[in-house]
Amino acid sequence: MPENIAPLPDFTRWPSFPFEGDMRVKPLADPVEVEPPRSGEDAADCVACNTPDESYIWVSERWRVRAMDRPTGLPMVLILECRSHLDIGDLPNLLAAELGVMTVRLERAVRSLDGVARVHVNRWGDGSAHLHMWFLARPYGRLQLRGTFLTLWDDILPVIPEQQWRENLAHVAAWLAEFGGKAIAEPPHIQWESPSTITYTDTEPAEQPAAPPPAEVPQPNTLNDVNRQQSPVDGPISESIPTQRTAQDPGATSTPQAQAPSHS
Repeated sequence: MPENIAPLPDFTRWPSFPFEGDMRVKPLADPVEVEPPRSGEDAADCVACNTPDESYIWVSERWRVRAMDRPTGLPMVLILECRSHLDIGDLPNLLAAELGVMTVRLERAVRSLDGVARVHVNRWGDGSAHLHMWFLARPYGRLQLRGTFLTLWDDILPVIPEQQWRENLAHVAAWLAEFGGKAIAEPPHIQWESPSTITYTDTEPAEQPAAPPPAEVPQPNTLNDVNRQQSPVDGPISESIPTQRTAQDPGATSTPQAQAPSHS
């Protein structure tokens, strides 16, 4: 008896669907009578509650933002969590109001990154009991990544460089810190490299003979000593100082003044 194969849904023909070729729908499993507990239903076993602030990129009194443990295919994938061990339907009015503000603020921070066109905000809630909101950045110009399958493309695309990833984390953390809280993520440090050895040339310049020390000249003690050291051409210092003449001195000679050039 031939197997009944369900027809493929229309979305498999969407341009954004990441797969092609022969596919078939999995058989639908039977429903269970009692669903198993989610991960971290008890706060004592909750991963989010037991993770220190150092593992997040930004923290505040009531909210924290964390990233993946390594770069992925998208420019940025972040998770917003509240500190209290609550799910979205359990939030009191204060945290519910702040969730809206934090969602808008984090979306703007991620969208401010270079090369980001849109930010997808998702909440599934089937994996962990602790409230966590996903923020996924779609690269600009990648129209094939639009829509529902962005999370699948994140695992398919080539991983972005780690330095760019860390720069993006630091940018988002600093953006959030402008409104309060504390930025944990820092930009990557510059890796300075210096040579381990210094190479010297084999040829060294020949040593130059040392110049003979200058002859010692006796220091004069009085003006007469200076006069005696002057040459006959120079004459004594006392005689080499001209006597100031006044304008009425008939023997005074005038020094010709340089004529300023005319601007014609």
